[in-house]
Amino acid sequence: MAKAKWIGGFLGLFSGGTLGALAGFVLGALFDVVNDDGREGVVDEGGSYRSYDPAQDNTGGNRNGFLFSLLTLASYIIKADGKIMHSEMEAMRQFLRSNFGEVAVSQGEQIMLRLFERQKQMDAEQPGAYRQTIYECCAQLRHILNDSQLLQLLSLLAMLAKADGHVASEEISALREVAQQLGLSEAELNSMLNLGATTLKDAYAVLEIDESASDDEVKAAYKRMVVKHHPDRVAAMGEEIHAVAEKKMSEINAAKELIYKARGLN
Repeated sequence: MAKAKWIGGFLGLFSGGTLGALAGFVLGALFDVVNDDGREGVVDEGGSYRSYDPAQDNTGGNRNGFLFSLLTLASYIIKADGKIMHSEMEAMRQFLRSNFGEVAVSQGEQIMLRLFERQKQMDAEQPGAYRQTIYECCAQLRHILNDSQLLQLLSLLAMLAKADGHVASEEISALREVAQQLGLSEAELNSMLNLGATTLKDAYAVLEIDESASDDEVKAAYKRMVVKHHPDRVAAMGEEIHAVAEKKMSEINAAKELIYKARGLN
């Protein structure tokens, strides 16, 4: 089997629980696990990651767990309309390639296909079972991640949903479900969906305020966004996630500048 060079088998704080069990089913079927000391282990269906000392690689484990969680939630959103579009899978490949490198493309796709297979199996046995699993994963993530990390996860899901230039209504509904289960607001989801704003209306949505907001409210809103989305607050998730967070912050800054220019603010 291929070596799991991208995600690997150790998921750090994310192992165990519903996420760990799902990872065991998916990763154990796809990859041998190679630890930093060169020893090989296997991810079993109970979410157990053998032959690894967690004290050796907390950052790597957190990164891996974060990325697996991203793909898990994305598998639910992409299939929300009951089908897997070629354009959506290609968008996912491009997303992985541009943010995480070429090795992520083939392995990420294999993980996604395995998740789709698992979703089909679970829902055939009991309709709505995979949705409940996603809800349980979200509940687990709420206990693991801080607010900024949860927002980073949501922004990546929104980015992936938008990648093919169209977000189906079913995908929007699925994103709302996931946001709610993660304890995030509708305004926060709308903000992430409007990143890269080119219109003034969208820029206000990015800052989670209305166009009728006062100048002081605009400035306060921007300060709140900086605190919530500062890249350093996701540093534990690895360099790639930090880099994506920096890009997100630049888009928030661009929305702020658009509003400030329209209002003549400094």
